[in-house]
Amino acid sequence: MPRIVRETLISVRDLAITWGPFVLVGIALLAAAYLVLDPAPPRRVVLATGPELSAYARFGERYAAELKRYGIEVELRPSLGSRENLRLLHDAKQRVDLAFVQGGAGDSARAAEEQKKSEINLLSLGALSYDPVWIFYRADSAKKPNRDAVLSAIPQLRGWRVNVGGRGSGTPGLMSKILNVNQVEREELKRSNLDETAAVVELLEGRIDAAVLVSAPESQMVQMLLQTPGIKLYEFAQAEAYARRYSYLTPVALPKGVADVARDVPARDLSLIATTTSLVAREDIHPALVHLFVQAASRIHSGPGWIARAGLFPNAQSGEFEIAKDAARYYQSGPPLLQRYLPFWLANLVDRMWVALFSIVAVLIPLSRLLPPLYRFRVRSRVFRWYRYLRNIEYRMEAKQAPPAELAAELDRLEEKAAKIRVPLSYADELYALRGHINLVRERLQKTG
Repeated sequence: MPRIVRETLISVRDLAITWGPFVLVGIALLAAAYLVLDPAPPRRVVLATGPELSAYARFGERYAAELKRYGIEVELRPSLGSRENLRLLHDAKQRVDLAFVQGGAGDSARAAEEQKKSEINLLSLGALSYDPVWIFYRADSAKKPNRDAVLSAIPQLRGWRVNVGGRGSGTPGLMSKILNVNQVEREELKRSNLDETAAVVELLEGRIDAAVLVSAPESQMVQMLLQTPGIKLYEFAQAEAYARRYSYLTPVALPKGVADVARDVPARDLSLIATTTSLVAREDIHPALVHLFVQAASRIHSGPGWIARAGLFPNAQSGEFEIAKDAARYYQSGPPLLQRYLPFWLANLVDRMWVALFSIVAVLIPLSRLLPPLYRFRVRSRVFRWYRYLRNIEYRMEAKQAPPAELAAELDRLEEKAAKIRVPLSYADELYALRGHINLVRERLQKTG
């Protein structure tokens, strides 16, 4: 092996031995911070959606596709609706992480009692869309004897066969409030609690007179009923009054021709009331998942819709739930700066651990100042330890404790060992100083001999 290579390897070895403990301490601190902060999100989450074929079942599929790009599996949990979604979120055994929840679903004595019993707090990741209250009715039902030709007021529903929504959804509770404010008693309607699909079938078959749906306009059932001959949509002429009474309701308009421009369906702008659906999560959700779901929501819900203009959703309206801090930060300033330029996993790691990284650096900087002296001591000790033998020879020479020939032989052996010492070039002067001192002692020995 060439000499220059040997000397380089020696220098690298000395550096490794000197800096090795320091590097190991740094790695140990980083590993401890990683375990404590847990920056990596879980690879699997559960999202409660809604009934099959509903708008939120379709939205759930889009969320699953969005998060799959980051290696996260989203398990979609079908449900009866918002009320059941809230129950699943509060139930620790179900381990549902997120769910779509309509405004007003938690505004009931039963929901309040469930939340009081649960130790799990819920947070909103933002409002996603308007879900209008659609009251579809059969035109021939309105034309029956003793009935008005058009359903123009909620009290006209007295005596009708009305499906008010499936149990477990938020629709029955919301419809009860609408009936109460119109002074219509529950017993005055022939109520049923079918799910959305079954209710639409019953309505089309004529076995019920009206069906109440609270769903996004993207629902296949809503879009189909709007264009079905013989099926009418109730218009909320007092939409603003409902919004003033209930904070989770908003007056909205279904634009003229939005369902079918060619056929001009609907034939005019229709006033409706809508609740706002939010993406709700348990408070222990990983912050990285909040970022991913909010960014996915921006891509899924930010476009124009039948009710809302482009860019209105998602937003930081929290409704009945406190908005998550990470979600609020996103709505205020957009994605974190690092995520705009780095892969998500790296940006998230730095974002979660930067405080720990600064703390570790603050600890390691003072320790690093000890390393250069330690390195110098280690290299120089390879030379200096031979001075002990040289001093011993010199002492014995002065005390005449050994014959000159024996001492000269010891000096020759010491010089041979000194010639085999390898040090970095920057410390070669120490080695040559040792060899010079050996010759100095030899000259004195020759003079005394």
